[in-house]
Amino acid sequence: MLGASLLGGVSMGAIIPMVQNILSPQGITIPNTDSPFISEGVTSFIVNLINKINSIDRKRFLNWFCLWMVVLFFLKSVFECGSTLLMNSVSLKVNRDIKNKLYEKILSLSLGFYGQGSSGELVSRITYDTSVIQNSISEGLKDIVRQSFEVLVCLTVVFGIRKLFNISWSTIGLGVILLPTVIYPVIRIGRRLRKISRQSQENMGDINTTLFETVSGISVVKAFCLEPNRWQKFKEHNQKCYKLAMKICTRDVSIGPLTELVLVSCGSVILWMLGKEVVDGNLDSGALIAFLAAFLALGKPVKKLGRVNAIIQKALAAGKRIFDILDRPCEIVERPDAVIFEDMQTDIVFKDVQFKYETEVILKNINLRAAQGQIIAIVGTSGAGKTTLVNLIPRFYDPIAGSVEIDGRDIREFTLKSLRDKIGLVTQETILFNDTVAANIGFGSLDAGQGKIEEAACLANCHDFIQKMPLKYKTVIGERGFRLSGGQRQRLAIARAILKNPPILILDEATSQLDSESENLVREAIEKLMNNRTVFVIAHRLSTIRHADNIVLLDHSRIKNTGRHEELIDKDPLYKKLYESQFTI
Repeated sequence: MLGASLLGGVSMGAIIPMVQNILSPQGITIPNTDSPFISEGVTSFIVNLINKINSIDRKRFLNWFCLWMVVLFFLKSVFECGSTLLMNSVSLKVNRDIKNKLYEKILSLSLGFYGQGSSGELVSRITYDTSVIQNSISEGLKDIVRQSFEVLVCLTVVFGIRKLFNISWSTIGLGVILLPTVIYPVIRIGRRLRKISRQSQENMGDINTTLFETVSGISVVKAFCLEPNRWQKFKEHNQKCYKLAMKICTRDVSIGPLTELVLVSCGSVILWMLGKEVVDGNLDSGALIAFLAAFLALGKPVKKLGRVNAIIQKALAAGKRIFDILDRPCEIVERPDAVIFEDMQTDIVFKDVQFKYETEVILKNINLRAAQGQIIAIVGTSGAGKTTLVNLIPRFYDPIAGSVEIDGRDIREFTLKSLRDKIGLVTQETILFNDTVAANIGFGSLDAGQGKIEEAACLANCHDFIQKMPLKYKTVIGERGFRLSGGQRQRLAIARAILKNPPILILDEATSQLDSESENLVREAIEKLMNNRTVFVIAHRLSTIRHADNIVLLDHSRIKNTGRHEELIDKDPLYKKLYESQFTI
């Protein structure tokens, strides 16, 4: 950038010999070199250079001048291309690094974070906001450096010509007086731009959210004939985005004409003042043209620097949204002295556990013991806290009071990886990925061979329907397993948990989408896994947990009762009501 700016300054200085030696025969007049700011050596160099130029034949000088102009502008273009490539490389690397850090941070946050916003908003911060930061570097930072060099070079030429040719200070003072009239509105416009940019970035999140919800729920949209409704909602968000973009554009483009008007007005006054000096024979026409060219050349960098403020304000708005995530403290923190969880030996114990989401209390005074090898069933009304209870075991959340202990040690004393490596999980909402069947089953066991994967699939009653697929275990199942039925997706998730072969198994509504035959086969598979394993089962269909070693009945965030199925049927009216209601539908 510095090289390109200096070559630009040389090209402006070349105007003087072009006008004085080529366009007119008078030659360059020796300027005023008597100055305390110019050393004797520099004075001698300037005088000798001018005398040398004046002594060259005009046609010969024209030939050399044209050749050097080509070389000069070629070198300037090389420097400009190099600076552009380097700044783009820097901006792309920053974009890459911010995305990496954001994704890493998002993966480290607890489940509570994901319940506070939409997926579209989150994706918008990773894609749209980071692109704004990238632009602020490739364009904004580039212009701050480059245009600052341009301003310095232009001012150097202006002050140099003023000194050498005895141009009045009043012409310089005019620009100093008018400069604040350019800076003030630029700052005011920039402040407004930051607010509008933040609104625009938030609205982009709304657009992404609407799009993701429509794509993921397209079957529901079509079933209820809501295509016009979703289209109207998307169109409203899109229209709002357009209006905000136009506000940004209007304020952005207004900066250029404003600075240009001031500089051209100033240049016109300078031309009028110095033009009289040329007419009177007190100033060379080449010096006037070079001085005026250098002063007007200030317009381009000043105008771009004004736009840089707008770019910076947009980047500040995007940066705040990005750092809202990067600076967010992790709720689930691993202790510095955490130890490796080797294997479960005795039991899992909940001691006076309490938990709440923000202000809503979910669990109160939970005391529960699960011995090794037991099947613990968690039942209760909707919203009683069943899923939250089991989510405390792999530390998706930490209780606000009390503790969860394994083998007498608080699970917060274990490293997160070693703890979660020993826990298998099948969630209520089946989570599959746009990959092959084999990759989805082996998701939690990346080093598992094909034989182990097929064995797990057989235990979960998946193998038969997989064999009927076009590429069998190499078949790509689509996003979230879109190409599979609900029961097939659920069985793949169970196979994934079986393959992991953990000492602790959590089944959250794991059999809710299975037909009776598949359910019986999966229950048989789970029974085989019970040896030396502890299983937590959440089920609305109470018939599936009749043989559990202990059934925990949750009601209003508390444990209302515990016992085996026959005991609870006899002694607890709520459990009996829940059980009987499933056979009267």
